[in-house]
Amino acid sequence: MIRNALNLSLLFSVIAIAGCGYTLGTQAVYGVRTVHVPVFKSESTRRNLDYLLTEAVQREIRTRTPYRLEDGDTADTILKGRIVEIRKTPLSETKFDDPRELQLMVGAEVTWIDRRSGQILQQQTFPIGPSLTQQASSVSFAPEVGQSLATAQQEAAQRLASRIVDLMEVPW
Repeated sequence: MIRNALNLSLLFSVIAIAGCGYTLGTQAVYGVRTVHVPVFKSESTRRNLDYLLTEAVQREIRTRTPYRLEDGDTADTILKGRIVEIRKTPLSETKFDDPRELQLMVGAEVTWIDRRSGQILQQQTFPIGPSLTQQASSVSFAPEVGQSLATAQQEAAQRLASRIVDLMEVPW
């Protein structure tokens, strides 16, 4: 008798929770199944960071979201991006003014557009500034111990891509 009452109350609580709008995982925008990510634009003279960031964003979308990547002609939405600033500054120097540790900062601007209606679903700028730790991507690296600008660019692109895809997971 008590067991039946427990099973019945468990059943009602599961139905109540399921019917209240709670979901597990990330929320998807209603009606959006596919996204196109063209190569990020960049006016910087630093080569390949635009491609690294584009690939990192595409990888994050594939692994973390319910959206599929498609061509621009068939996708429901387009995620456009532009690298607005890249800054490499020394954090510490040797006594001969050679950089011992450097910091690479990457700022970007992204816009997520519904291709069918033209509506902007999300727009965000990740600037380099005082709130850098919360906005853009910042990576430090030390050439003396074998770290390179290439590995720092890869890590900065991955961190920024993660922040960009976080925008797509926000409940609307």
